[in-house]
Amino acid sequence: MNPESLVQLPELLYVHDPLCGWCYGMSSVINQVQRAFAGRVDVSVLCGGMVRDADAGPIGESWDYIRQALGQVEDVTGVAFGEPFKALGEAGTYYYDSEPPSRAIVAFRQLTQDPARAVAFAHAVQTAFFRDGHDLNAATTYAPLLAPFEVDEAEFLRRWAAPETATATQQELAAVARIGVQGFPTAVVRIGEQGYVLARGYQPFEQLRAGLEQLLREESGR
Repeated sequence: MNPESLVQLPELLYVHDPLCGWCYGMSSVINQVQRAFAGRVDVSVLCGGMVRDADAGPIGESWDYIRQALGQVEDVTGVAFGEPFKALGEAGTYYYDSEPPSRAIVAFRQLTQDPARAVAFAHAVQTAFFRDGHDLNAATTYAPLLAPFEVDEAEFLRRWAAPETATATQQELAAVARIGVQGFPTAVVRIGEQGYVLARGYQPFEQLRAGLEQLLREESGR
């Protein structure tokens, strides 16, 4: 075996929530980072549980706040929220809960054992919601999203519905809370046993790239 293959690369942990509009805007930035730092930095996605438990409920309860934020997110990030999503918000009855889509991302990661593809799948989940207005609480939403990844649909749906996946999802949300993440998106770089917060909130690609390059230079010089 090539000794270089045993070297653990620095890891960028992209801590997001599937229902976070700013994360939807940040997702393409993370994809750019993934491409730009291929072979130098591994990129993984974690779910934070922005809306869950007592905070979950009909989207109409928070739609005024969400609607006001959409324009700012679009202006700053360049992302566009689709009319189907806006119609979902205006109708007000959609059950707004981070747990089901977070569980889908956890199930996908378990099934593929591929953190890089999980980043792309997380983006697909957000696109299905924020652009296309699909129901992230429904199993039927996820089947079309799996096709580009050549993932077995039946096994994914089994895992998505499994109690052990729900438990793993809760453990992930709890782990994110323990490391002190208080807002989304957050980017954390893990180098060996050390962790560094690279970004709190949205950052454009060039700013994130420059910060990551500086961090890697500083660590290599120690």
